[in-house]
Amino acid sequence: MSHIPRQRRSPTRAVSAAGWTLVEMLVVISLVVIMAAIAMASYGTGVTRSKEAVLKEDLFRMRDAIDQFYADRGEYPAELQDLVGGGYLRSLPEDPFTRSDATWQTVSSEFNPTDPTALPGVFDVRSGALGQAIDGTVYAEW
Repeated sequence: MSHIPRQRRSPTRAVSAAGWTLVEMLVVISLVVIMAAIAMASYGTGVTRSKEAVLKEDLFRMRDAIDQFYADRGEYPAELQDLVGGGYLRSLPEDPFTRSDATWQTVSSEFNPTDPTALPGVFDVRSGALGQAIDGTVYAEW
């Protein structure tokens, strides 16, 4: 029987085979940072889209209440708060961008020449938010 000597592993070789190299760590960290940046951008867009959906729904509900007020009373409300007082809305919704119910911009009705005693009222409502939507339109023009 012949004796075959065992090969010895050097201590530095054993350590490097069991761990990660600096280049491998940098690649992994870079990938994690890139994925986190993509996730944050998607999250921000998602939040904006949800605020825009809430704004559209709030405007639709308030405009519908204004139309119901006019159909019932034959005149437009003097102010948005009249919709709440008349039972057409439980409360004025909060603008999701300005986070206030006091920033709504009202559009007054036109003068009625057939009834010169009628006071102008709230014909339409718009957002008081500054800036543009994701589709490029201006929030104040919705």
